Amino acid sequence: MNRLVLIGNGFDLAHGLKTSYADFINWYWDERVKQLSSEATNTSSDPMCTIAAPDGFRWSAIVANRDEFNYQLSSSNDIIKRLENNDLAFKITYTSFLDNIRKSIENRKWVDIEIEYYELLKKYAFPSDNSSSTESSIRSLNRQLDFLKKLLCQYLQEVCKQKPQPITSIQDAIYSPIRTIDIPYAGSERMKEHIEYWRGQGLAKLQMRKQLFGITNDIDISAIINKPLTENYNGDYPLLLRLPTKIMLLNFNYTNTPCLYFKEGITLIDYIHGTLERPESIIFGYEDEMDDKFKELKNHKNNDCLKNIKSLRYLLAPDYSNLSSFMDSEPFQVFIMGHSCGYSDRTLLNMIFEHKNCVSIKPYYYQKSEKIDDFDDKILNINRTFNDKKHMLDKVVNKTQCEPLGHN
Repeated sequence: MNRLVLIGNGFDLAHGLKTSYADFINWYWDERVKQLSSEATNTSSDPMCTIAAPDGFRWSAIVANRDEFNYQLSSSNDIIKRLENNDLAFKITYTSFLDNIRKSIENRKWVDIEIEYYELLKKYAFPSDNSSSTESSIRSLNRQLDFLKKLLCQYLQEVCKQKPQPITSIQDAIYSPIRTIDIPYAGSERMKEHIEYWRGQGLAKLQMRKQLFGITNDIDISAIINKPLTENYNGDYPLLLRLPTKIMLLNFNYTNTPCLYFKEGITLIDYIHGTLERPESIIFGYEDEMDDKFKELKNHKNNDCLKNIKSLRYLLAPDYSNLSSFMDSEPFQVFIMGHSCGYSDRTLLNMIFEHKNCVSIKPYYYQKSEKIDDFDDKILNINRTFNDKKHMLDKVVNKTQCEPLGHN
């Protein structure tokens, strides 16, 4: 039995990296305000917004002489808000895309840029009766997403100059033995097959696995090999027999944080959305093929509507194929570490969760305080990825058997 670890943005956040989209947008405004100091006219534009001063002014002079541009006293967000409300008629024109991103951060304190993109794409692809042709709007939206993707890579490359350290509890969880209590009754026979397989591999291979997993306990391997499986193990099988065969860290992020937990001979790392080392490999878009509107989008005559479908981008690299081969090879248990299981990856998650070899799904949740965590939200999102709700109830480990991510 293998283990598939789904790694999302919460994994990087747990390691102290400011990789949320809200952090990225704050950085964008920092860069945007810095850009004003070099503008020789009264207008500063990029694909996301235009910031205009009154006629006769130059931004470089304004920045040099006005108190609100004292960076030690004001955040970039504060500067932008002051410009919006200034009596001298400064004007900021946002694209709908950036405006929706801003409003989400302001109202909810977080944003999913990919979801905001998808919602606008549907609006432009299927305009109301009162709307004019929106082909140009779709092209413009795609240019804006490409622009943000390039900036995001730049931002994350800066963030990744930090050197996070491995977290002991995460290391222990990734390489922990499979607990029979986490495997539902439907998967119990596959668990027994796993135990029987490794019991039959002999002394040398079990000794090698003990070393690979870094197990220092004194274990009588000969006794494990010779002990019949029918004998009572007090509710569980020997630790050495419950170790996963292979572990794949399925990285939905663009960072290389999972490398902190790589072990030769055990671990595979799959960068399903690309990596910062190869910016051209980055996949940034939408993948909610379970959404009612998706079929209409797929049949849309305008190919620009399909430019950023993640599933099509998977064909440009071997990562999806590697994942598929891993899942087909033998039964596997899923650990969810820092992934919200939201709409933007729903198609891929459905393929994983409803795969015939998926026997168990264990979510690690974010705990904000003793009484507040995101377990319920995560379960609701997981529920949305299933077509067969009975499979969901049979596979997902209950909260009493789960733990917060990165807990001490």
